Amino acid sequence: MQRRMATLEDVAREAGVSQQTVSRVLNRPDVVSERTRDKVIHAMQALHYVPNRSAQLLAGKSAPSIGLITASLTLHAPSQIAAAIKSHAGAHQLEVAIAMPVTADYASLQARLHEFRAQNIRGAIINLPLESSLAEKLVSENPDISCLFLDISPETDVCSVRFNHLDGCGACVNHLWTLGHREFGLLAGPESSVSARMRLSSWREALHRLGVSNAVTVFGDWSAASGWHKAFELLHQQPRISAIVVANDQMALGVLSALAQLNRTGSRAVSVTGYDDTADSLYFQPPLTTVAQDFDKLGKKAVELLVQKMAAPQMRIRELLPTRLIVRQSTWPCGGENEDEKGAVIAQLKTLVEKL
Repeated sequence: MQRRMATLEDVAREAGVSQQTVSRVLNRPDVVSERTRDKVIHAMQALHYVPNRSAQLLAGKSAPSIGLITASLTLHAPSQIAAAIKSHAGAHQLEVAIAMPVTADYASLQARLHEFRAQNIRGAIINLPLESSLAEKLVSENPDISCLFLDISPETDVCSVRFNHLDGCGACVNHLWTLGHREFGLLAGPESSVSARMRLSSWREALHRLGVSNAVTVFGDWSAASGWHKAFELLHQQPRISAIVVANDQMALGVLSALAQLNRTGSRAVSVTGYDDTADSLYFQPPLTTVAQDFDKLGKKAVELLVQKMAAPQMRIRELLPTRLIVRQSTWPCGGENEDEKGAVIAQLKTLVEKL
């Protein structure tokens, strides 16, 4: 005997909400609280409810859309990438439904994909740093949604377009090496972040090729405040560091502020590099040497490749985009200070650390 298809009324009863609330989740999920939305999505899953959106599409009530699951748009890189995706999606007559999960765990991401499915969205760009196993699980369990990832490890067996961290990180290290630096400090992002770990691994690989194995490493949280605190931590561990390589521009801003506090005489004791080339990095004091990533190009390529994959789901897409080093005044040749200046800086550092 054929099983009866679940109705919108069944979903409402299962979730303990009104039918109007279920309808809002299907048609305007952004106006429903995340807690209520999750209850409705879970009810749909339990009942195997599949909304029929065909009639609405034929009536022109909703435009074809793609989904974007992203980190918080208060952060520089995600906001720039989201803007590029929306702009280039428009050129393909596509709307973009944006989801910003609080956590990047399996349940939360699966719920966002179910929301997309309920809106008849069959393609999603995922701009979150995900572990390989999680990304691969999402793809295998959602075969009806074409997923394209922007921030995963290179060995992950999913479709992706991402920046070549190895090139950018290697360029930073090689630039500093050419300037004569041999004592390095590495300020990485959070250890939980795939992106942070990839950048750290790339720095270490570049340093290893140059014969450097004693670089001091600390971990920040991407913020300028953590950059300020971690600069003191690095210099406390190794006062003779001459170059600090930083995982993003905001932490580099904090590092420059800490160094300015140490070097009141203006001696250029430590070179600093950042990553991202944010719009403000040109106006740091001094202007920041950093790695530029073309977020507009990433957004354009992501939309183009997702459209191709939606048309041919069996496509295997793995594409790398280049990065480039922007050299400014925060890096300079090593050896510009004399031993007296070094001693004064170290003494001042010890005094400051004792006060922290």
